[in-house]
Amino acid sequence: MKFITSAGAFVLSSALFLPAQTTAAYAAPIQEQDKLEPVVEEASSINQSARQSQLTIDQISDNMQERLQQYKRIMKEIDGLKVYTAQLEQQIGNQQQEKQDINDSIDKVSYVERQITPLMLRMIDSLESFVELDVPFLETERNERLAQLNDLMERANVDVSEKFRRVMEAYQIEADYGRNIEAYTAEHEINGQQQDVTFLRIGRVALIYKTRDGQHLGIWNQQERNWQELDSKHLPAVEEAIRIARKQLAPDMLMMPVFANKAATNSAAGQ
Repeated sequence: MKFITSAGAFVLSSALFLPAQTTAAYAAPIQEQDKLEPVVEEASSINQSARQSQLTIDQISDNMQERLQQYKRIMKEIDGLKVYTAQLEQQIGNQQQEKQDINDSIDKVSYVERQITPLMLRMIDSLESFVELDVPFLETERNERLAQLNDLMERANVDVSEKFRRVMEAYQIEADYGRNIEAYTAEHEINGQQQDVTFLRIGRVALIYKTRDGQHLGIWNQQERNWQELDSKHLPAVEEAIRIARKQLAPDMLMMPVFANKAATNSAAGQ
């Protein structure tokens, strides 16, 4: 009986001992866990801070890349502006040179105008004298042209170039008179009476008139500066020449009366 009691006591005591031992075993991990929690929390906080720092770094990196690209664009624009500015400076320089050239040209034009205006006036005076001393054909037309030139020279709204062109045109017309043949109708005084006659001009070599009825023929004597009667035998030749001048006949050789130059006549006589 004692053995059983002892054994029972041992079993009981063992049973009583085991719960206490188990409690101690559980208590140790809890204490360790309590110690680790701050560490875990600190590690978690560090990780969170690291993630936040990484995000900040990524944002800074993105901003840096964006600003780098912006910087490159700005530098590219600056390079383009430098090229454009250099081109503008070149254009401005060229325009300044052109401006100077224009000013020089204006000065030259002003000088030429000051010189050419008196020249044109002298040319008109010379032309008036020439017409006055020339064979008296188309007197009204030629005098009106000279009057228009004189009026033109007084007009301030007409360019000098246009004035010069008109003066040269008048000279050209007068020059052409010496190289063509012409027939025109006008009034002419014969024996104190005004009659309609047909004038025949052959260059400046001969100026002949014929009345409508053909009863009167006359020729201008440039040496004597007067009109002289012309023999009626020349009437057929004069009428033919008039038709040629009016383009009613094809050009042909004409036998026309002319006055010989006195100087040429005297020279021939001396030989």
